Amino acid sequence: MASRDLRRLLDGAALVAREATRRTSARDILRSALLAATDLAGLTRGTPRSPQPPPGAAPHPASETSRPSSSVVYFTHDDAAASTQDPPLEQHQPPAQEGPHPARTPEIVNPATAASVAVEPDTAAAARTEPEAAPPQPTPSPSPAPPLPSPAPVEKRRRPRERRVPSTPFTRALGFAGLGAGLAWGTLQESAKRVVYGTPVDAEGKRSALSPFLSDQNAERVALALCRMRGAALKVGQMLSIQDESLVPPPVLAALDIVRQGADVMPRKQLNSVIDGELGPGWSSRLRSFDYEPLAAASIGQVHRAVLKDGSDVVMKIQYPGVADSIESDIENVRLLLTYTNLIPKGLFLDRAIKVAKEELARECDYVLEASNQKRYKELLSDIDGFYVPKVIDELSSKKVLTSEFVPGVPIDKVTHLSQETRNYVGCKLLELTIKELFVFRFMQACTDPNWSNFLYDDATRRFNLIDFGAARDFPKRFVDDYLRMVVACANRDRAGVLEMSRRLGFLMGEEPEVMLDAHVEAAFIVGVPFSKPGGHDFRANNITHSVSNLGATMLKHRLTPPPDEVYSLHRKLSGAFLACIKIGAVVPCREMLFEVYEQYNFSDDSSEVLSSTG
Repeated sequence: MASRDLRRLLDGAALVAREATRRTSARDILRSALLAATDLAGLTRGTPRSPQPPPGAAPHPASETSRPSSSVVYFTHDDAAASTQDPPLEQHQPPAQEGPHPARTPEIVNPATAASVAVEPDTAAAARTEPEAAPPQPTPSPSPAPPLPSPAPVEKRRRPRERRVPSTPFTRALGFAGLGAGLAWGTLQESAKRVVYGTPVDAEGKRSALSPFLSDQNAERVALALCRMRGAALKVGQMLSIQDESLVPPPVLAALDIVRQGADVMPRKQLNSVIDGELGPGWSSRLRSFDYEPLAAASIGQVHRAVLKDGSDVVMKIQYPGVADSIESDIENVRLLLTYTNLIPKGLFLDRAIKVAKEELARECDYVLEASNQKRYKELLSDIDGFYVPKVIDELSSKKVLTSEFVPGVPIDKVTHLSQETRNYVGCKLLELTIKELFVFRFMQACTDPNWSNFLYDDATRRFNLIDFGAARDFPKRFVDDYLRMVVACANRDRAGVLEMSRRLGFLMGEEPEVMLDAHVEAAFIVGVPFSKPGGHDFRANNITHSVSNLGATMLKHRLTPPPDEVYSLHRKLSGAFLACIKIGAVVPCREMLFEVYEQYNFSDDSSEVLSSTG
């Protein structure tokens, strides 16, 4: 088993390396190989983020004495110099007892002892409401933090570093080849350990049936490599992170959980180069200040806070260089490694998932398209109470830079400390929005990875501020017609209706064995539970996702066709909505909300054919 896994890994790494060297000079190969080797070996740890003012900028006088290494830069202009009384965007004063800088510490840390906590991926600037809202750092308060519950497992968290984004096809392909070589070395180590000490046992005392390739160390190698690579490689990892233990081995899930915590950070020089190339070298003349410390470092880009010359607070999303151009090669390299390591079960239809991922990522990397989606969404929600979409700042936006109005709020999964009435309200508005998106607008703020930070709740106004529209997409009318019919069949436990709509939508071919049909229908009924009875559904009363995952092995074994393309992003969005309601413990009248839309829905006259991308 170990030798076969090792051979597969080396073959995959060699394929990626050969593809990378086809159009690259020997000098570039040697230089990049040396850099990649030292990085993968841990000899390079990134550099501390201590930005200095660029030409044309002056540090704020108030910060020169109190915080000389402030990340906020205040710009001076001939026509309107910044006032020395202007408040800083955010006080980045270090705590009284600041721990070591992340760039000098181990990459994986224990949250119980860490001096700081990594930013969640894709977390919007709006997650921080006002300057006095403390960032996720320890405070000098003498009162100790409450201890973590003893039964809770220790979660590994990763501190992001400041590293250049590999921006050429060769450097990115080399990163994949290096990852493959590192995994091969890890497999050898694990195999030797098992020869000497025997096969490890799990928490229940059973010997592990996993391959030596699927060790915790190899899982960590995958996570750290993807965080360094960023781009489509990291995004694919985040997309896979929604799977559960019935589909993906636990060590891989642990690695993907680390991946979701965020990426490394661009150095200031590389960041300025991207902004200069997109907005021109005079971009700072349109700003009063800019914060070089990112509020979030995600798979596609970073989010930074800034202030316009008129004093308006904005957030600027800046795309990593080379990401858009490397989607095809990145995903192909991921596919090679996944294929040669058998990490993904056959029933997941990897080729179809890869095809959909390429299309989704291409849309998400086009910030001009995202700005258009954001404006369209703002118009759709203009007459609906409780929702707000920030306006786009066109003069500071381009294909790789998107500037929007700053909006306050916290991610919806952070409202668990609020009253039950508030949590019920949040759950109701979230489900209302999801139903309207699909069955009324047929245009959804979809997601390539589950991310509750795209929905920011402002308790002061009881309003949802919505952000991140890169993966928004339309749905064909006939697809929506039959999908609504299937949801109603699930709610009513109508087996014949579920099977009929599943065939028409493309979930089934009509030739599946009875065991597959039974598992498919049972999973559909479980998903329909929130809509099955009148009155409020308590999402904490039963674990829908766990119940469905128990049927996963059967469906993977007997599935004959991949699901329609539309449902990849749709089901990520729906599962995210359900998981959010479960997390906050919301009680929602789901059936009433669904049937209010169903009774007013205008079905197409001809429903005999479903317009879908299946096949």
